[in-house]
Amino acid sequence: MMRINWDAFGISASVACAIHCALLPLFLTSLPVFGIELIHNLLFEYIMIAAAVVIGSIALYHGYKKHHHHASPMIIFYAGIVFLFAKQTWHQYQLWLLIPAVLLIVTAHYINYRYCKKANHCHAHDCDH
Repeated sequence: MMRINWDAFGISASVACAIHCALLPLFLTSLPVFGIELIHNLLFEYIMIAAAVVIGSIALYHGYKKHHHHASPMIIFYAGIVFLFAKQTWHQYQLWLLIPAVLLIVTAHYINYRYCKKANHCHAHDCDH
């Protein structure tokens, strides 16, 4: 049975979001010539944020519930999500809000990964490993 490393998937999604937000405008400014509007497409931005929330929440909840029982990765992750939504609200500060958002989200996944690796025994009756 194939297992999914949700933390690696979450980090990948966060990095993809960062690349989209920071580099896409620099390299793909010719897209409107072809009728493609991804750069300031509000729907696309919110779909990317929603994907990050769903993937990150699954990864962090799995680590919390089945391995380490530390809430700090989830708190750090959702702080990063708040910065992502702030980036959508205050467009003039997008880069200044994107950097802490990505750093917080990637840090949350990294901490969750480390906690999961350290958890070599169950901490509560709800562990199933």
